[in-house]
Amino acid sequence: MDTAEELSHARELVAGADRIVAMTGAGISTDSGIPDFRGPNGVWTKDPAAEKMSNLQAYVGSEEVRRASWQSRVRHPGWEAKPNAAHQVFVDLERAGRLSAVITQNIDGLHQKAGSDPARVIELHGTMFESECLGCADRRDMREALARVRAGEVDPPCERCGGILKSATISFGQALDAEVLERARAEAVSSELLLVAGSSLTVHPAAGLVGSALSAGATVIVCNASRTPYDSPAAAVLRGPLGEVLPALV
Repeated sequence: MDTAEELSHARELVAGADRIVAMTGAGISTDSGIPDFRGPNGVWTKDPAAEKMSNLQAYVGSEEVRRASWQSRVRHPGWEAKPNAAHQVFVDLERAGRLSAVITQNIDGLHQKAGSDPARVIELHGTMFESECLGCADRRDMREALARVRAGEVDPPCERCGGILKSATISFGQALDAEVLERARAEAVSSELLLVAGSSLTVHPAAGLVGSALSAGATVIVCNASRTPYDSPAAAVLRGPLGEVLPALV
């Protein structure tokens, strides 16, 4: 099937579905100026050492890693990023009454900024906009901690118990919130169409939601720049910039 035929087939699948669930990854935010991790220009591709900042054991065990992480948080492009055309597609589907949920692996909040109902956005990997203490679980607005970093604290401790602070995001070696994961699974398996956008589908347990949806009888469409482990069972696979692919699809 050539590209035009694949797009036409995918459009028919979307047009015929009344209960759509989106599953998004880093690739949907690259057009907003937030680099992905594993792509050709990804954060970890350019700087393999940066992956340590996403590893819980490395973060807890090394003040150097924590210092680098805090500087990275101060500079994160997500603070200034704006939603792009790909995010808007899911807002339009929701307002048309055809999208029941957005399951996202992203921490940038761009779905909500675009206009998606926050109650319908399931953030599997947490949010960059809050800090969380690894000791007492105290959560606060991340801007409070970043203000302390800008004032000279290189590794600000929890103001409540003195424990280690990090962003309220899921790192490698850290379990996903069980309730959040179960809610995502329930949405995936009850979907008529699971539309995957910008995810390599290599990080588990998030990637396993696609298999669960397929087993429950859902149709799956994969839109991603590179191959994924679920391309073969997907009903359609579309390549290209998501800011172009998704508006053409819907």
